[in-house]
Amino acid sequence: MMNVKNDQRVEKACEGALAKFQSLGNEKYADIQSKLEYVLGSYAYDGNPVGLYEYAEKSLKMLKALKKDKPRSVSDKLIADLEKAVSVK
Repeated sequence: MMNVKNDQRVEKACEGALAKFQSLGNEKYADIQSKLEYVLGSYAYDGNPVGLYEYAEKSLKMLKALKKDKPRSVSDKLIADLEKAVSVK
């Protein structure tokens, strides 16, 4: 069973990923933004973190790919936070 501390960690990581995607202002990230908004709202409502873990992993892959192309566009801390969050599920 997942614990509350890990769930809060993944929630914060998803919030950070959402903020990053929003700040990029690129239409190709619209889908992941809407999914992150949905799972964050869903978690706030029902406390079930399954969607957070799923989209934290997807966000991590997308942000790592972006960082590879544009190293300064994504902080190491955001990548580390997402990696830490998904590694505990």
